[in-house]
Amino acid sequence: MNKYTHLRTTLTERKQNNQYRRPRIAGSAQQPRMHIDGEPVLAFCSNDYLGLANHPQIIKAFQDTANEYGVGSGAAHLINGHSKPHQALEEALAAFTGRDRALLFSTGYMANLGVVSALMQRGDTVYQDKLNHASLLDAGRLSDAKLLRYAHNDIAHLTKRMAKQENGQAMILADGVFSMDGDVAPVRELAELAAKTDSWLMIDDAHGLGVLGEHGAGLVEQEQLGQDDVHILMGTLGKGFGTSG
Repeated sequence: MNKYTHLRTTLTERKQNNQYRRPRIAGSAQQPRMHIDGEPVLAFCSNDYLGLANHPQIIKAFQDTANEYGVGSGAAHLINGHSKPHQALEEALAAFTGRDRALLFSTGYMANLGVVSALMQRGDTVYQDKLNHASLLDAGRLSDAKLLRYAHNDIAHLTKRMAKQENGQAMILADGVFSMDGDVAPVRELAELAAKTDSWLMIDDAHGLGVLGEHGAGLVEQEQLGQDDVHILMGTLGKGFGTSG
């Protein structure tokens, strides 16, 4: 079968099964009332939780910074592409979340891939909640570590799986807020298990950062846990903070 024929057949099957997705075109700023594909709609699906994506002060800050520093980095960070505003943002995020350091990636997807592949390797084991975001699952697969999944929010099942590990490092990966259902991870119990097993604990709090906690620092803050409890905290600027990533 010709490769294009196969592709067309696959696309046709997806359309017939209502599995074909395409981007809808937003013709206005992120706000409750928008224009999508040319039609006025009332939006209930945005992740712009705090309404900051169209905030005038944030827009002005973008404009002022672009006027001074331009819109491109020009080079990699280790050459001459790490700007003063970028460094200031990393320091501000670290302070905001109570961390020693913060590292900014272009997207949360890349952050998950980069962190997990840097820390875990062949011979190690990554334990993932069964309902984790696809980026966490991809990160585990691409790290060369062994990937084991446990039943959703089931600490007993995770404990049983981890008891069988003999060699290598272990990492527990979980979403903070699970975006499909809106429930949260038992992060305190995960932290206790990570401490007991001397494992890394990484929480992807993309949907909690900016929303949960006394100061908006997310689920980890809400549970009054710190860096020694949850070793790696991943967040995004593209949801509660209303920008990108």
